[in-house]
Amino acid sequence: MNYNKLTFLLLLIISLLISNFTHSQSNKVKEMYDKHEYLIEMRDGVKLFTAVYTPKDKSKEYPMLLMRTPYSVAPYGEDKYAGFLGASKEFVDEGFIFVLQDVRGRFMSEGVFDNMRAYIPNKTNKNQVDESSDAYDTIEWLIHNISNNNGKVGIWGNSYPGFYAIMATIDAHPNLVCASPQAPISDWFIGDDMHHNGAFSVLMSFNFFKTFGIPRPEPTTEWAKPVQYDSPDAYNFFRNHTPIKKLNDEILKNQIPFWDTMSVHGTYDHFWRSRSNLQYMKNIKPALLIVGGWYDSEDMYGPLHIYKSIEKNDLPNNARIVMGPWTHGSWIYVKGDSLGDFSFDQNTGDYYRKEILLPFFKYYLKGEGDLKLNDAYTFDTGKNEWSNYETWPPKNVSDINYYFQPDEKLSQSISGLSNSFTEYISDPFNPVPYTAKFQDSKIFYNPVNLIEDQRYASTRPDVITFETDALPENVTIAGPISADLFVSTTGTDADFVVKVIDVYPDSAENPDPNPAKIEMGGYQRLVRSEIFRGKFRNNYEKPEPFTPNKISEVKINLNDAFHTFKAGHKIMIQVSSSFFPFFDVNPNTFCDIYNAEKDKFVKANIKVYHSKEYPSAVSFRCLK
Repeated sequence: MNYNKLTFLLLLIISLLISNFTHSQSNKVKEMYDKHEYLIEMRDGVKLFTAVYTPKDKSKEYPMLLMRTPYSVAPYGEDKYAGFLGASKEFVDEGFIFVLQDVRGRFMSEGVFDNMRAYIPNKTNKNQVDESSDAYDTIEWLIHNISNNNGKVGIWGNSYPGFYAIMATIDAHPNLVCASPQAPISDWFIGDDMHHNGAFSVLMSFNFFKTFGIPRPEPTTEWAKPVQYDSPDAYNFFRNHTPIKKLNDEILKNQIPFWDTMSVHGTYDHFWRSRSNLQYMKNIKPALLIVGGWYDSEDMYGPLHIYKSIEKNDLPNNARIVMGPWTHGSWIYVKGDSLGDFSFDQNTGDYYRKEILLPFFKYYLKGEGDLKLNDAYTFDTGKNEWSNYETWPPKNVSDINYYFQPDEKLSQSISGLSNSFTEYISDPFNPVPYTAKFQDSKIFYNPVNLIEDQRYASTRPDVITFETDALPENVTIAGPISADLFVSTTGTDADFVVKVIDVYPDSAENPDPNPAKIEMGGYQRLVRSEIFRGKFRNNYEKPEPFTPNKISEVKINLNDAFHTFKAGHKIMIQVSSSFFPFFDVNPNTFCDIYNAEKDKFVKANIKVYHSKEYPSAVSFRCLK
């Protein structure tokens, strides 16, 4: 599959592949189901377009499976049938009432759309609405108006629809008995999609909002036409549009209101804080199956932190999490036997859909089967094994620190030297690329970048590396990763990118067959990476400049990983100051980056310290 097709598939997968999944599957749905379309009135009078597919067999009652989306419930028309209805293709044969709804302000639904609409606690009148209330009102109508329903409703969704699924569980309708939020959004400033730790994901945001962000003046069945522009490879396109204000000045031209909104909310202010749903993960009544991917470049943060927030704030609860070796949303359709240059020795996607997802919904909605799932069903990406834990992270872990050393070494001992550091030059107009692949700037992004060989980056002079000796025995990390860096810069701001890498021994055998001519000897397999905008090191709401040449501490929380570094392999840590153009470049000057002029973008000399006074390190939770 080429990357142009993959770009469109990313969007279509998010919208459930409802349009043209396959001709035969659509015919199958038409043979088995009746389709009706409704405008369901919400408490404030706004009507939401809803397509309902009911089994032709009326001899029994069925549960309802709801999906709410901003990506269209096409095809429209009661004589036109979707080829994809449930959370996977296996659901069609099982007998559900499938309900698909355009959310408020999108496609054929009335009202005004609000990106990641904030939840309103303690509503005082019917005109106060949010995604929780819209889901509640929808379910209330369905229960009383759709015949042959058994009174039980489940909801699911992937990515943005995953956000709507988790929001439905807040103040949930009593008939909503279960939900599967998949790659759900949780916080658009700290960890999901548009920002990571305050750094702006310019490649993805630009490609997303250039179509999705165009206002819809009235209900329509059509997607907006994307903004057009000349499109060289992404690296040079976005470098030529640095500062990022040039993207708006030359291409978007204020046609995308949410882009303009992001540019005036450059800190973690009320706009972003109010949209974070983590603060509301309390008293969740429906059973949850939260799903995420270890190689999801967009929304890995969401599933992990929604699960952890519920575990922390809502005991006892009925929440489970599944984390597999998948890119964003791909668990819906891939076999899951491989990714990039690596095989997983099994069809992880097929297994998840048939043995975890479908049994979950059948158990809660139909009372069928025996659900033998602990809280956490997670895949070890180094051993290629599933594990079923009582909680995540597992209980039998211990914190182990790996300290940076002189001469590019990494060990569990603190350096005994004073004033020891490694330095590099950060040039915002020659940033470190996030991937070795050069792709058209209209491509969403390279989806396998989180498992990619990092040798392309480690040879650059603006990337520093620290590496253990060959491991004498397996080391399995299971849980969150944190980096504690002691740094200085000649500038007043800086980004820091930390990568955790599995270095294969020089004797590692190449795959057989090996059509891609992969060289596994010395392969630097990315396990986890994260970026942090330095001015937010003490407070996301109140950024602070660095004092030039003064040592400062920067703590970075990386997303969890579950990976075994095998005996004979090495653990490598890379540090740099750019991950471009997935994220915009830091100008190395403390300023409003969204609106900064070119003169703010300057080179900076950055030092990372590894001395007894300033022991930079990365901390793992390792299985005992």
